[in-house]
Amino acid sequence: MFCYQCQETIGNKGCAGTAGACGKKAPTAELQDLLIHSLKGVSAWTVEARARGLPTDDADDAIMEGLFATITNANFDDAYFQKAIGASLRLRDDLRDSVNRARGASGSKGCPACGADEGVSGEKAILRSDAVLWTAAPQDYASKARTVGVLATSDEDVRSLRELVVYGLKGIAAYAHHASVLGARDPSIFAFTARALAATLDDSMTAEALTALVLECGSTGVKAMALLDGANTGTYGKPEITKVNIGVRGNPGIIVSGHDLKDLEMLLEQTKGSGVDVYTHGEMLPAHSYPAFKKYSNFVGNYGNAWWKQRDEFESFGGPILMTTNCIVPPPESYKARLFTTGVAGFPGCPHIDADPSGRKDFSAVIAAAKSCKAPEEIETGTIAGGFAHDQVAALAGDVVAAIKAGRIRKFVVMAGCDGRAKDRGYYTDFAAALPKDAVILTAGCAKYRYNKLDLGDIDGIPRILDAGQCNDSYSLVVTALLLKDAFGLSDINELPIAFNIAWYEQKAVIVLLALLSLGVKNIHLGPTLPAFLSPNVVKVLVDSFGIAGIGSVEDDLKLLVG
Repeated sequence: MFCYQCQETIGNKGCAGTAGACGKKAPTAELQDLLIHSLKGVSAWTVEARARGLPTDDADDAIMEGLFATITNANFDDAYFQKAIGASLRLRDDLRDSVNRARGASGSKGCPACGADEGVSGEKAILRSDAVLWTAAPQDYASKARTVGVLATSDEDVRSLRELVVYGLKGIAAYAHHASVLGARDPSIFAFTARALAATLDDSMTAEALTALVLECGSTGVKAMALLDGANTGTYGKPEITKVNIGVRGNPGIIVSGHDLKDLEMLLEQTKGSGVDVYTHGEMLPAHSYPAFKKYSNFVGNYGNAWWKQRDEFESFGGPILMTTNCIVPPPESYKARLFTTGVAGFPGCPHIDADPSGRKDFSAVIAAAKSCKAPEEIETGTIAGGFAHDQVAALAGDVVAAIKAGRIRKFVVMAGCDGRAKDRGYYTDFAAALPKDAVILTAGCAKYRYNKLDLGDIDGIPRILDAGQCNDSYSLVVTALLLKDAFGLSDINELPIAFNIAWYEQKAVIVLLALLSLGVKNIHLGPTLPAFLSPNVVKVLVDSFGIAGIGSVEDDLKLLVG
């Protein structure tokens, strides 16, 4: 295997050998490489089909789900990927046949991306149409994966840009998939995803053309974020400023982790009156701010912290866990049987809950498991505040502008992004604590757990930590910045008193970065390390064009970013 898509990749170079830092085993990594490659073939034919007005909904959904399932810590189940590869190959062939019929040349089997025989994208005839189920020995599909994986692109800069596109598309896929579950779809997002994924097969694309595609990926990311923001607020209401309990009650409970609000809604409906309480964990914390969820009396609080602490926190919780999307840490045997997965999430040996044809999921097994468990063990008490999405900030805009003009707010510091296990992430706690009292933090994503329980106070009643929600809600930070730009009559977002000090971990953070770059935001600091998949030449382009930089010491970065 070779994988370097996340921040914790070994030695900041790449995970190789038998397993990755995330716990992903080599056979799983190889199957993911094969799935991504087969989806590139599906994408190439989807582009052709869309150009001829043929239906592409099934292909669009398969591409988005497959990309989402390969995000770091989402799915570790080989059986899922074997099935997905087979389905994508059949889908590719169906698209090829439909396109050829539309061409009036039913005997043609050439690939629109590379001209290879058998309609196979990329390297010639690596994945053949008869390879519907991967039943070969691990060493067999490992050798196949090496011919289509990351290192199959020999030019370091082209490889870097191609992977930057793919990882950005994985982030887009996460947003688009969540929005689609709520009935919101944007054909232009699907069309770009297929076109960009197919373009990573094109050996004629120059580094300049790939760089342009990277920025287009960012602008499409903005559209995907806006789509999901509209879907969430249209379904569950606009987030409200809310204090969330972090203690426990005496009832048995269920933890919901991941990111999917629809899964949470279905679980809350099915647990009404059951005597079972529901707690959020990690990125599900912001769900408490949506008006639609406030009606459930058994939706009682948040348990624990960021995703990487789940081994200890799921152990002490004692009840079942529903993992709705990515952020799974491979579970120990002690709670493996009570960790349920659904959607794109999966782990071998953990019970998985599928949706029926109408989209409904039956969580009765999770509820029954909760009733057989004792109440959760309390690990902390108190409350934390959230719900500062763009509508709430807009409501405070007059106070915010007045505080800035009066000099009581000197700087906003965007500290959005991801948390992780690395010890050097303590930098973000220290940085937040050391900020001057006239600085306000804008955050979204699980990076907030590094400082959201610090008592940083407020400025004229405005909390010094404004939490917009999940990483999925990063769009709120963009809207907030644009709102302030308009309020001050500025022509350039970079003229605002806003600094960006962002922590990253996985591919949704990648698309947030690309989205900011597409909007012209400059001088973003990214840490705790720059991505391993960026070649030195690509880093130089980002530094020269956008002022991208890593982090330094807390003292030096405070002087640089805040003054």
